[in-house]
Amino acid sequence: MNRLTDSTASASLSNMANTRLLLTKMMLNDGGEEELVLRSYEKDGLKMVIFYLMVVLSLGLVLLLIYWKPELECYLKKRRCALYKAEVVMIKDHYGHASVVKVDYIFLDDVSTAEGYNRHVYHDAPVDVDDTTVLVTGDSPTVRYFDFQQIRYIWDAQQYTFRKLEDLSSGTRCATIHDEFPGLSASTQAHKRLLHGLNSIVIEVKSYWRLFIEEVLNPFYIFQVCSIILWAFDEYYYYASCIFLISLISISVSLYETKRQSRTLSDMVGSLETNISVCRGGQEFEEIPNQNLVPGDLIAIPPHGCVMMCDAVLVAGTCIVNESMLTGESVPVTKTPLSHQEDEEVYTPENHKRHTLFAGTHVVQTRYYGQAKVLAVVVRTGFNTAKGELVRAILYPKPLGFKFYQDAMRFILFLAGVASLGMIYSIIIETQMGAYPGKIVLRVLDIITIVVPPALPAAMTVGTVYAQNRLKKAGIFCISPPRINFCGRINTFCFDKTGTLTEDGLDMWGVVPAQNQCFQEPIRKLPELPRSQILVCMATCHSLTLIDGELMGDPLDLIMFNSLNWSLEEPGQDTTKYDTLMPTIVKPSDKDSFMSDEVPFEVGIVRQFTFSSSMQRMSVITRTLGHNHMEIYSKGAPEKIASLCNPDTVPENFQPVLHTYTVQGLRVIALAYRPLEAKVNWHQVQRISRDKVECNLTFLGLLVMQNQLKPETTPVIRTLLEAKLRTVMVTGDMIQTAVSVSRNCGMVHPRDKVVIVNAHPPDKQQTARIEWEYAELPTDIDIVSEQDTDIDSDAGQDSFDCVDNESETEAVAMLPMRLNLFRRDRDGGACWRKGYRTVNVSDEGPRHHLAINGKSFAVITAHFPEMLEKICTKGTVFARMLPEQKCQLIQNLQKLDYIVGMCGDGANDCEALKAAHAGISLSEAEASVAAPFTSRISNIECVVTAMREGRAALVTSFGCFKYMALYSFIQFVSVLILYTFGANLSDFEFLYIDLVITTTIAVLMGYTGPYHKLVRKKPPGSLVKVSNLLSIIMQVLLVGGMQVSAYFYLRSQSWYEEPPPSKDLENVHSWESTVIFLVSSYMYISVAFCFSKGPPFRKPIYTNYPFLISMMFLFGFSTFLLLLPLPEIEHFLEMKELHEKSITFRLYLFGFAVAFAIMSSFMEYMIVDSSMLKPCYKAIKKRGPQNRYKVVENEIKNSDWPPVGQVTFPTTNAIHVSDIHVEMNSQSAIH
Repeated sequence: MNRLTDSTASASLSNMANTRLLLTKMMLNDGGEEELVLRSYEKDGLKMVIFYLMVVLSLGLVLLLIYWKPELECYLKKRRCALYKAEVVMIKDHYGHASVVKVDYIFLDDVSTAEGYNRHVYHDAPVDVDDTTVLVTGDSPTVRYFDFQQIRYIWDAQQYTFRKLEDLSSGTRCATIHDEFPGLSASTQAHKRLLHGLNSIVIEVKSYWRLFIEEVLNPFYIFQVCSIILWAFDEYYYYASCIFLISLISISVSLYETKRQSRTLSDMVGSLETNISVCRGGQEFEEIPNQNLVPGDLIAIPPHGCVMMCDAVLVAGTCIVNESMLTGESVPVTKTPLSHQEDEEVYTPENHKRHTLFAGTHVVQTRYYGQAKVLAVVVRTGFNTAKGELVRAILYPKPLGFKFYQDAMRFILFLAGVASLGMIYSIIIETQMGAYPGKIVLRVLDIITIVVPPALPAAMTVGTVYAQNRLKKAGIFCISPPRINFCGRINTFCFDKTGTLTEDGLDMWGVVPAQNQCFQEPIRKLPELPRSQILVCMATCHSLTLIDGELMGDPLDLIMFNSLNWSLEEPGQDTTKYDTLMPTIVKPSDKDSFMSDEVPFEVGIVRQFTFSSSMQRMSVITRTLGHNHMEIYSKGAPEKIASLCNPDTVPENFQPVLHTYTVQGLRVIALAYRPLEAKVNWHQVQRISRDKVECNLTFLGLLVMQNQLKPETTPVIRTLLEAKLRTVMVTGDMIQTAVSVSRNCGMVHPRDKVVIVNAHPPDKQQTARIEWEYAELPTDIDIVSEQDTDIDSDAGQDSFDCVDNESETEAVAMLPMRLNLFRRDRDGGACWRKGYRTVNVSDEGPRHHLAINGKSFAVITAHFPEMLEKICTKGTVFARMLPEQKCQLIQNLQKLDYIVGMCGDGANDCEALKAAHAGISLSEAEASVAAPFTSRISNIECVVTAMREGRAALVTSFGCFKYMALYSFIQFVSVLILYTFGANLSDFEFLYIDLVITTTIAVLMGYTGPYHKLVRKKPPGSLVKVSNLLSIIMQVLLVGGMQVSAYFYLRSQSWYEEPPPSKDLENVHSWESTVIFLVSSYMYISVAFCFSKGPPFRKPIYTNYPFLISMMFLFGFSTFLLLLPLPEIEHFLEMKELHEKSITFRLYLFGFAVAFAIMSSFMEYMIVDSSMLKPCYKAIKKRGPQNRYKVVENEIKNSDWPPVGQVTFPTTNAIHVSDIHVEMNSQSAIH
C-alpha cells in the first residue's frame, strides 16, 4: 500500500483549504429547525447599471418586487463569490423563506481576548495559499460577521466558514467557570462587548411613519392604491374617494393596533436599565450598566434581589428566584452554587438549571455566608439567553402551515383565473360594440378589482379578532392570534398531571417507615413520629425559604414540612454553634418534647442539592447540633432512591408495596440518608459533587401523599371524549400513579385495558427489548383512617411481618391491611380483600391504552424507531417524561398529522407548550412567553373555552371567505351582463353594494359567539373540501340564473326599449343597470344569511343582535328601493324612474329576490349539508391522502397489536417468550 509523503499530505491539505476557501455556499445548524443555507454575493457593476435601467423603465415596480422578494436583489444586482469575500449573504431557512443580510466588520485593537474566549482566530489572518485565494485584509484585525434573527454569526478564518458566535453555554467545563473567570478587566470587557454586542433584549417599536410605509407597501394596499387610481381614471370619483377614506381608516386602525401590540410586547420582555456590580479581579468591584455585561463577567447579585438581565451561573451563595416570566409558575425556586466537578462535567444551562439564574427571572432574596457576596458568572447575554430564545420564537414564529391559509391563496389565484376569462369576454364584446380603446382598457382592468376583492384578507381575520377579545374577557390571553384557528381543528390534547389535572397542593396521607429490610406499620399522624432519621429527613430535605416572614417553596415541600409542626429559621447573627456557618435551621415547635439533657434538638441545613427533573431527586447535607458528623438526606422517585441505596437496606417487598400505593393514584416519595465521615468539614461539603455523596444510602421508608383531582378535571375530560377528541397524559410522575389518575379522571374507561410498555436498553446479556404487560385494574377502594375500621389486631400485626421471596404474591395480599384498603361487597359491608384484582391476558376489553415511561420512550426512540408511530398513536399515559421528552412527544404526534394542543402549569412544560399547535399555560400572570395562550383559569376548563372559540373563529373565517367569494361572483356576473349592453352600475350603486351592504355584513358576521358545547363533528379545515366547492358552485350558478332571468323578464315588458350602443361605455342610467342592481342587492344579503351558520360550532344567528338588526335594515331598505322608490333616491343612485312603472313589475322583481333567497337557503341547508351527500363526500375524501395517524390506526386494527405477553427485539418482531400469556399479578408487576 502506498503512503502519502509529508509533502504529498501537505499538498493535499493545501488543496482542501483552497477548495473550502472558494466555497460560495454552505449550511449552518445542519439537521435542525434552525438549519440555514448560505449563498454569498458581491457587487456586479454591469448588473447594477442594468438594474437601475429596469427601475426607471418599470416606474419603480422592480423596487417593489425586491421589497416583496428580497432574494431578487441578489439575482438582479450582484454576482456569486467566495464566502470570504461576501458583501451580502442570501439565507434560506428550514422552511424555504429567503432573506438577504449584509456582512459587516468589527475592528479590534487587540483581538487576543476574542481568540482566547472563542477558541478560534476570528480576524482575517493571512493564509498559506496561492495568490488567487489570498484573504484580503487591512492592517488592523477585523472580524467579519452578520446578524440573522438576532443571532450573530462570525467568519472563522481558520475553518473558512461562518459559524454561530459562542459563549459559555457551550463546551465549557464547570471547573473552568470556577477557575478561569475571576473577573474581567474593563478593556477585556470592552473588546468582548464589540464582539457580542450590548446585553439587551430590545423589541423595536417602529414609528408611525415607518409602519405606514410598510403597511402601504403591503400587496393588499398596493392593490387598493392601483384600484383607486383606476376608478379615478374611470371617473368613479365618489366611489374612489370613499374607498380611499375607508382604506385610510383601516390603515390607521391597523397601525394603532400594530404599535400597541409591539409596545405591549416590548414592555413585557423589556427591563429597566439598572446597574450591576462587576468584579474586576480580586475584591475590586465596579458598578456598570446591565447592558454592558458580556459572557465571562463575574457579577454580584444584590442582597435584596433584582431582575436578571442575563443568564448567569451561581458560583457562590444561594438565591431564591421567581421564574414565572419564563415558566408561568410563580412558586419560588432555590438556586444553589455550581460545585467543583471533578469529572470534568461540561456546563449546559439545561442540565445545570438549578444553578443558573435566567434572564427575566426575579431574584427575590439571596443567601450568603458571613460578609461574602453572592457571585455568578455571566454565560449568555441578549437574545442568546433563555428569555431571548423565547422572545425570538415570538418575533420569528415557526410557519403554522395551516391548510386554510394555503387554500385561501390558491382560491385567490383561481379567482384571478376567472377574472382573466371575464377580461377576454369583455374585450370581445366591447370591441364588437366599437368602444374607445381607453375605455376598454379601463373596463378590463376593473374586472380584476371586482373578482379579487381587496377586502378579502381583512375579512378572513374578523372571526379571530372577535375570538381573541372574548378569550381575554374569559381570562385567557393570546400572544399569537393565528393559533386561535388551530384550536378549532385540535383532535389530540395533551395534559400535564400535577397542577393541571390534579391540585397543586397535596394532602398528607402518611409515612411507611422501613427497618431491617421490612416495611413497618404506616404512621398517619406525623407529629407523633419518633425522633429518628426519617423525621429529620422530612424536616430538612426541602427547598423552603422565608420571604417576608412567610414560608414559601414547592407545594409538596410545604405540605410535608407543615405536617410535622416544626419551625424554620433563616440564618442569624450567632454562628458559633455551626463552625462560622450560617445555615437554615429547623427545629420542633414543641421544644419540651424534643429537648435532650444538654443541647436542644436543632438541625442546620449546610448544603442543598436542589431537585432536578433529570435526576428525579433532591438532597441536603445537614448537621444536628451536638453531633460530630454531618448527614446527607435524600428524597425523590422511589425507583431512583432505591437504586442509590445499599441493597441490604431496601425491603425485599419494596416493589409490591410501592405498586400497592401507586396503583391507587397516591403520590409516593422515597426517603433515604447516610452519615458522612466525621473528618468531612464545611469547606469540603461546599465543593463536593453530589454523585460522591448520593450513594450507598440507607433506605428510610416511603412518604405517601394524596393528589386529588381538581373538581373540573373529570367533567372536562368527559366533554372532550364525548366530542371524540383524544386525550393524553404527559407527566413526570410514576407510571402507576399516572395510570390511576387517568382512570379516575375518565381518560381510560373502567372497562378499558392499559398495557404497560417496558423497554430495556441493550446490556451484556441481551439486545434492546420491549416487554408488553397488562396493568392491574383497581377496584372500588376506600382509603379510610385507622380509627374508622374494626379489624382484628392480630391480623393487622401479622400483615407487616417479614416475608420470603417465595411468598411475595401473598405479601401483597397482606400488606394493605394496615392501610385499611377495602372493597365493598354487594351488601355494602367491608370485606377484607386486595385493593386490586388480577386480569388475565385472555380477557377482552373494548379498547387498549398504552402506558410508557420516559426511560422506555428513549429506548424505543433509539432502538425501535419503527414502533414509535404505533406507540404515539395508541399511547394515553406517558409517565416519568423529561421536559425535552414532552417536546419530542408533541413533535412525533405532529408528524402523524395530529393537530395537537398542550395544557400545563408551565414549570417543566415550556418546550412542549411552544411546540404544540396550541399551548395553554395555567398561570396567574396576564401573559407570559411560556406559551401562545396564558390562562388565569387555574383548571383545564380553559381548554374547552379555547376550543369552542377556535371552532367559532374557524367557521367564521370560512363563512366570511365564502361570502366574499360570492360577493365577487355576484358583482362579476352583474357587470358582465351590463358590459354586454354597454351599461354599468353607477358610482353610488357601487358604494351601496360595497360599503353599506358588504362591509357591514363582513364586519358583523363574525360577532356570533361560540356554541355552548363541543360536538363530535369537526369544523372543516380546507376550503377545497368537496362540500365547500359544491356550495360555491351551486350558489354561483343560481346567481347567474336569477340575474339572467331578471334581465329577460325586463326585456319582456312592453315598454322596454333597448338602449343604443355607447362607445364610452358610460350608460349607467339604464333599465338594465337598475334591475340588475336591485335584484343583486338582495343576493348579497341572502348569501350572508346562508353562510352565517350557527350550531354546532356557533350560537344561532338570532343571538348576534348587531348582525340580525343590520340584515333586517338592509333587507328593508332594499325593499323600500324596489317597492316604494322615491324620485330623490332614484336620482341620487342614478336609477331609472321605477316609481312610474306598475307595482306588478316591481312585485315580480321582488319575487325573483325572494325566490333566490329560498332556493339559496334550500341548496345550502338541504342539499350541501344533507346527510344523503355525506357518503359521496366520504368516498371522494378517501381517494385523497389520509392523515398518517389514520393509516397507523388501520394497521393496528388489522393486526394483533399490541403483542401483550410477548417480547419484541429490534431484529425480529414480537418473539414469543412462551405460548402462555403472562397473567398480571404482584409478581409480574415487579418487573
